[in-house]
Amino acid sequence: MAACCAYRLTRPWHMTHGTETRSWCYNPPDITETEGTSLMVDPQLIATAINVKPTQVSTAIDLLDGGNTIPFIARYRKEMTGGLDEEQLRQVESAVEKRRALDERSATVLASIAEQGKLTDELRTKISAAATLTELEDLYAPYKPKRRTRASIAREHGLQPLADLILQQARDGGDPLELAAAYLNEAVETPEDALSGARDIVAETIAENAAVRQGVREKALRFGVLHAEKIADGIDEKSVYSLYYAYEARVDHMRPHQILALNRGESEKVLKIHVTVSETDWQPVIHRHYSADPRSRFALHLQSAAADAAERLLLPAIERDVRRSLTETAEAHAIRVFAENLRALLGQPPLVGHTVLGIDPGFRTGCKVAVIDPTGKLLATTTIYPHEPQKRWKEALATLLGLVKQYKVTLIAIGNGTASRESEQLAAELINQPEAAVKPVRYAITNEAGASVYSASPLARAEMPDLDVSLRGAVSIARRVQDPLAELVKIDPKSIGVGMYQHDVDQTELGNTLAGVVEDVVNWVGVDANTASPALLTHVAGIGPRLAEAIVAYREENGPFASRADLRRVPKLGDKTFEQAAGFLRVDNSREPLDATAIHPESYAVARAALARAGVNAADTLVERRRLLAQLRGQVGMEKLAADLGAGVPTLTDILDILARPGRDPRSDAPAPVLRSDVLKMEDLTPGMRLKGTVRNVIDFGAFIDIGVKQDGLLHRSQIPQGTTLKVSDVIEVTILRVEVDRGRIALGWE
Repeated sequence: MAACCAYRLTRPWHMTHGTETRSWCYNPPDITETEGTSLMVDPQLIATAINVKPTQVSTAIDLLDGGNTIPFIARYRKEMTGGLDEEQLRQVESAVEKRRALDERSATVLASIAEQGKLTDELRTKISAAATLTELEDLYAPYKPKRRTRASIAREHGLQPLADLILQQARDGGDPLELAAAYLNEAVETPEDALSGARDIVAETIAENAAVRQGVREKALRFGVLHAEKIADGIDEKSVYSLYYAYEARVDHMRPHQILALNRGESEKVLKIHVTVSETDWQPVIHRHYSADPRSRFALHLQSAAADAAERLLLPAIERDVRRSLTETAEAHAIRVFAENLRALLGQPPLVGHTVLGIDPGFRTGCKVAVIDPTGKLLATTTIYPHEPQKRWKEALATLLGLVKQYKVTLIAIGNGTASRESEQLAAELINQPEAAVKPVRYAITNEAGASVYSASPLARAEMPDLDVSLRGAVSIARRVQDPLAELVKIDPKSIGVGMYQHDVDQTELGNTLAGVVEDVVNWVGVDANTASPALLTHVAGIGPRLAEAIVAYREENGPFASRADLRRVPKLGDKTFEQAAGFLRVDNSREPLDATAIHPESYAVARAALARAGVNAADTLVERRRLLAQLRGQVGMEKLAADLGAGVPTLTDILDILARPGRDPRSDAPAPVLRSDVLKMEDLTPGMRLKGTVRNVIDFGAFIDIGVKQDGLLHRSQIPQGTTLKVSDVIEVTILRVEVDRGRIALGWE
């Protein structure tokens, strides 16, 4: 495998997704005749940023270039990449994409300046070395075509030579007014007008100087102050932005959620925001590059032009740069938090073996109810009206009791939306009925975000064509506790609601990041090829929507797949797609037992050899199998064993782990959802009470914890032990610190 020090982006970059192959063939404008620049990515830069070796980055780029998916590379090409995980591989991919965009822009900029006849060797070198788009645009600013400005008008009037005298701080030549008289014409009537126009040119020259812009920008990002105030006629009925009505903070001290809140307040025309940079910060930068010479009669003109440049041109541009930088940083943080929360939510352990009664709570329109069997098959639906305005509580209780008895329900799943806690009281009363039939039943509160979106989607219509849209949400809620991953992949990740300000961030970036999370989790868990929905199959490495539909259609027409090899019979599922997907697709009851594991078919021979070397046979119990495999590791050693079997150590390690625990669901290591049989009210809570709770959302200032009452409690970040990272669906024990019933607030502690 090539371990090149630089990677030319003119090579085609193939992304295989199902039957669709997109070729990212990057062909920048031909600029060789003007500057002969080679557009490349340096793996060292990426390697330094993510703290890995350049050779790992080079190999990762080559693998991606070869049409390999990130889950496949992370799982089955560890020897080649040195064990890069999915996140690191996505960072490599993103860095290459950004470099491509930068190279494309560089080529455009160079061509534009060359066309103007102003491209020098020095400028070409600087542009080619630009590491960021901001740096590149700073260099391009003086040459960028723009609308007519005061400076461009002055140039049209022939005042550039006079501006050059100011910039050069000429010491001889006479009085500036006398010199300016030589530039009078129909458009320039007086020497004062000539000097004013010349100062406009100087001001624009200063403001567009790349070194000046970079220096002032750095000062602004370190010492600039952001000010916010309420717009006089701004409408903020619930005082959402009251903290920012008279707000001031240094930009480098601001937290991401504050920046996004300010941006939203500004977009809703509640807040007015501006950034100030002290004269003591911007003046030295300008003077460093444009210093007034006291011996020159043009010194005052340069000083005047510099002040004008700062106030009229430079500082407004820098303010936009600072706001954009703050926003990009805050959005990246918000997207990262959303992604981490989504990963944890999708990784919740399934509650297998339960017949589930799902309740989609509501007041006026009633509570929608659905019963599903342990395989997710729909058994019954109905609507009950226990709450306002109908208040048919006893009738609703009797209906639920009948369903529990008839279908032997063992778990009730309640959506956490409107009327959730009132419905929880109904479930608790049902569970505490004297009838023995309901004694094993427990209930769980589940996140219903996106259920209504799914209910009206084409996918829901295809899955449940004869079911009313209002009842599909109850089915989805029930299935979410059985297998959260299988159900949640049917919903746009942005609708799942485990982030903050998700509607305020870059939607394309958010969508791409969340799609990557879904892909990673689906392939980490694995998919049953004979039961998975098209929505789930879509996210398997290399498959995509069209091929997922084709797999399901083939399965329905020809019956269940008897082995992984049978997947090759699906139309348009070629060798490359099979290579990428096979390890993530499971086929239970196959004639090849390894088909039900995460071992890739390319490693079956190694797996069989390992079993034979360990002396494992089909009659051995799981305990005996584990003992024999562990004994093999200890006696031979992984390095020698890998060499003997013709495998790399990382791959062999994974194979032995899988053989020791075949069929293990990796989600089983996560804490199981809290199942309850009774309900608390806020009035029941007292300071010092200890309760078990489930993390529902993790945000910048803490985490919201479901402790079994109507309102989630807030565990402020100051209460979270240093170095502890909470994830959505974590189950922890918390202490009640403070209860504000009238405001619906619960403060929690964690010892």
